[in-house]
Amino acid sequence: MASSCIQLCQRCTSLLRSKTVGVTLQYSTQVQLCTAVFRASTKIPNGSLFTSGNRTTAHTRQRWKQEMCHYSDYNAKRLTAEAKEDKDAEELSGSDVMVYKNPLSQIRDAVPVTESQMTLDLDAVANRSALEEISDEEAVALSVSSALPPASTSLRDYVDKSETLSKLVQLGVNLWKLEQRPNVGSMLLRLDFQADVAPRLLFLKEIGVEDSCLGYILSHNPFILTEDLDKLQARYPLPLCFGRVNYLRSRKFSSESVASMVSRAPYLLNFSVKRLDNRLSFYQQQLGLSAPKTRDIVARLPRLLCGSLEPVKETLKVCKIELGFKENEIQHIVATVPKVLTAQKKKLTQIFDYLHNTMKVPHHLIVKFPQVLNSKFLRIRERHLFLQYLGKAQYDPSQPSYISLDRLVSLPDDVFCTEVASATLDDFNLFQKTL
Repeated sequence: MASSCIQLCQRCTSLLRSKTVGVTLQYSTQVQLCTAVFRASTKIPNGSLFTSGNRTTAHTRQRWKQEMCHYSDYNAKRLTAEAKEDKDAEELSGSDVMVYKNPLSQIRDAVPVTESQMTLDLDAVANRSALEEISDEEAVALSVSSALPPASTSLRDYVDKSETLSKLVQLGVNLWKLEQRPNVGSMLLRLDFQADVAPRLLFLKEIGVEDSCLGYILSHNPFILTEDLDKLQARYPLPLCFGRVNYLRSRKFSSESVASMVSRAPYLLNFSVKRLDNRLSFYQQQLGLSAPKTRDIVARLPRLLCGSLEPVKETLKVCKIELGFKENEIQHIVATVPKVLTAQKKKLTQIFDYLHNTMKVPHHLIVKFPQVLNSKFLRIRERHLFLQYLGKAQYDPSQPSYISLDRLVSLPDDVFCTEVASATLDDFNLFQKTL
């Protein structure tokens, strides 16, 4: 056993002379093995030490001490030589001579370091070349934050990371409305502000849209950011099929009207020129109006070009068949209050029934004040009952103390009480509690 230990030590001494990292690591393993063998050789199975008559064990211990001393002296000399080599290498680093790096330095580099030592200076790393190799420890220590969160239920988590979202927030876009709509949030995250958003914002500015309206438009119609600019362009001369704004101007809508229509009906520019043309033709034919009057109605209520035509057809039938208005009366009502075309059938019939059958207002007076059809039914009912309670519910122009339908529904409560009902607002409020 002692001879085996000596042989292993000699092998370790010869292996130490090698300059490769793998051999040096192997030497360390062999030393550990020698130590284990020596410790095993000085013990007996029952765990007691050799204490008598064992010269071989004593001789082996003495030889082991001599080899370890020899190794310590040799290692000290070698470390001194390595320090000298490193110094010479530093002096030659500025020249074109290839510098040899001591393999033992790799062992020192491989020694485990603390977490604080592994933290890299990101500014220094940023100055390195992209093709420069780095060690495994440096690669592990690099911490690159993700540009965007992998998943979220709210767009606010992406605002600080996305230039597009941050710019939209500055414009006044309500992201909380957009994130409730399917696929809109992912669409916005895929857009590049400079390439996709900025050109369309400039287009809206070119046609006269105010800065304060940009947020409203994008909050209601974010899909305009994906529309083809060639189909939106307004510059002359262009074929009508390529420019929606160009088409509206060709139909003699002024630039101010186009800007106002786009601001109040954000989806207007998402429809094709063919659809816009069909809608204008429909209103002109169904209402029997001239082109200027049709253009005026559409300019005042541009969402007529965006919504479905079926509710409009039903409203016209209700006005003509159920309410009994003539064609010229319907034209006057629509030209005065275009919003009647988009009113619900139930609301129209309820208001007309109360005006005509309860208040006894004839058709021609309703046509004269068509804004009453766009009022709230509860307001008409409360004020009529209050006037009736005071004995002043008179709507016939030929009778004294006549009260027009316009003053009945358009005045604020305080003005209505003082000028029409000749009462106080407190009296009107107390009367409302009795209803």
